[in-house]
Amino acid sequence: MVFEPGGLARLGGVVRDLGGRRVMLVTDPGLEHAGHPQRAETAVREAGLEVFTFDGVKENPTEREVAAGVVFARTHRVDSIVAVGGGSSMDCAKGINFLLTNGGRMADYKGFGKAAKPMLPSVGVPTTAGTGSEAQCYALITDEKTHLKMACGDKKAAFRVSILDPEVTVSQPRVVTAVTGIDAVAHAVESFVCTRRNPLSQMYSLAAFRHLEPNFERVMAHPDDLAARSAMLLGAHFSGMAIESAMLGVCHSCANPLTAHYGITHGVAIGVMLPHVVRFNAAGDAAVGALYAQLIGDHHGHNGRPAADALADRISELLAHAGLPTTLKECGVSQTILPLLAEEANEQWTARFNPRPVTDAEILRLYQAAW
Repeated sequence: MVFEPGGLARLGGVVRDLGGRRVMLVTDPGLEHAGHPQRAETAVREAGLEVFTFDGVKENPTEREVAAGVVFARTHRVDSIVAVGGGSSMDCAKGINFLLTNGGRMADYKGFGKAAKPMLPSVGVPTTAGTGSEAQCYALITDEKTHLKMACGDKKAAFRVSILDPEVTVSQPRVVTAVTGIDAVAHAVESFVCTRRNPLSQMYSLAAFRHLEPNFERVMAHPDDLAARSAMLLGAHFSGMAIESAMLGVCHSCANPLTAHYGITHGVAIGVMLPHVVRFNAAGDAAVGALYAQLIGDHHGHNGRPAADALADRISELLAHAGLPTTLKECGVSQTILPLLAEEANEQWTARFNPRPVTDAEILRLYQAAW
């Protein structure tokens, strides 16, 4: 991992060291106005390499975008892949790598470790402090028919190098800073208590939260504060490493059907659900409550309140500070669809790792509390 302001300039040398000569740059067309893909192209060319830019990435990429990327990669006979963008660009790049090298369809790789052949060396350059996808070996690709996300993981799909350059995150629109930042906070909170938590993942979760929580408001109030941007980017990366070593929980399970049915931005859906999930998980489970106490620490003064309430309230404060919705009603969600959403959320695999076991009925209560 390369972490420094201006680190994007090192991209060409990094790819060359990995043996790349014909480089596929996977990016989102919306980034072109900020100049990041152009700077990435320049850095690659200055290292004496050829670069071919694929900007067909959409938010929550489907198999269609991945398939188009595979055709592009074959046409240009690429030998390495660079993703510049948010989680969607990085997920799409990993998806392309799966199918280009191993064939088949994305559904063939649902789960973990199903790629039999080697994959191309790849580099991730996140332009948002959010998903932490650059630290993970999973590609989240949306099934076009069901609109549900397929998690396709393999150690070979992980980026060989991540370049964290806080300067490229300064150009994020305010709302993108907010929704990606809340997503990163949720990654830290959920991974810290999930059933697959372990000393390594919890070290990353705690470090992530310590970077994210105090800097979220700073970066919302002062978007050009490079120190705050740096802390958010590193915090999001640590959150990604925590997920890679552990898993998430029911908050992410609840968010995906909201995006599928209503097109609600992932970070918005996460933010609405997270305070309710925190309170739900701690109810009747002292061990989870104790973990939340570690996360929130003493500096927010519980005033005799349970740590879960203090943490949930703090998350709500961050949402309010960013001007994000705090209820499903505000997001235009109908009460009558909640039972269907609960059923679909319970089919999401992250629900299986929630510290408190869930059924459709519990998830329905979570949605009702958030409505």
